[in-house]
Amino acid sequence: MTSRNLLRGAVAALALLSAAPAFAQEEITVGYFLEWPMPFQFAKVNGTYDEALGVKVNWRAFDTGTAMSAAMASGDVQISVSQGVPPFVNATSAGQDLQVIDVAVSYAENDNCVVRTDLEITKDNASELAGKKVALPVGSAAHYGFLKQMEHFGVDVASMEIVDMAPPDGAAAFAQGSLDMVCGWGGSLRRMKEHGNVLLTGAEKEELGLLVFDVTSANASFVAENPDLVAKFLKVTADANAAWNEGSAQAEMLPVIAQDAGMDEAATAETMATFVFPSVEEQMGPKWLGGGAQTFMKGVAEVFVTAGSIPAALPDYGPTVNTGPLAAASAL
Repeated sequence: MTSRNLLRGAVAALALLSAAPAFAQEEITVGYFLEWPMPFQFAKVNGTYDEALGVKVNWRAFDTGTAMSAAMASGDVQISVSQGVPPFVNATSAGQDLQVIDVAVSYAENDNCVVRTDLEITKDNASELAGKKVALPVGSAAHYGFLKQMEHFGVDVASMEIVDMAPPDGAAAFAQGSLDMVCGWGGSLRRMKEHGNVLLTGAEKEELGLLVFDVTSANASFVAENPDLVAKFLKVTADANAAWNEGSAQAEMLPVIAQDAGMDEAATAETMATFVFPSVEEQMGPKWLGGGAQTFMKGVAEVFVTAGSIPAALPDYGPTVNTGPLAAASAL
């Protein structure tokens, strides 16, 4: 069975749920990133979400997870796919009523900081970063990774000049030689590496306890009012992930995903080879939504409090995770 038929089969199965109530929404808007290729985009392009949910799904591209939070706060966006954990933590710590509804992707190798080549700074002499100029998207996963790496190397962040810049802009400025260090992800990170080197590999970061993963997030009120719709959204996503993870459908899916991500196929394949898309069962386990993600978010918040990025952490990030829709999706 092709992946397209697999996804259509999922839609047909969802259509059998005749007892489900009518949705209040006639359409929804979902946020995502360009140059961040993921299996859900195959379903996005083929209209699988619209068919399964029974509503029109509009898609809006973003540069940062903090911009996603702002759009969800305004009500312009209901769901964000692959929002970084740090911007989610920042938003919920400030009182925004968002919820994690699944783990979108794990990608330790695809979010990092890059030091300008001619500085000749590596992990062995990282102390020389003191006083240097770095660009990063403040409040993002890249920002958190930067703070943890500087903490590990004993570099005083207060001594550095930090510029708030989205990864595409940071990569361009880095190429022009106006920055000493820059942090980002995806296509921007690939361009950054053309002019510099990373300090730590993904595996080395994970050894420090620096998990790098994104979540699917949504307004809590939207989830509460539309539980069946959210469950069906997660079901389509899970089926697309399963089709990609199985392997045989990748040849069919890759060109579609690449075009939707605004990338060539080679770059898309290279990027996705560094991604892990956990199954629903894995997501519900202790490493992720069964406790690990909540503990990790608390740690992220405490780092940002220490850095002065947020005034205070929540006592517990457990209430910001809602596994109900994912559990319902697994039963569809």
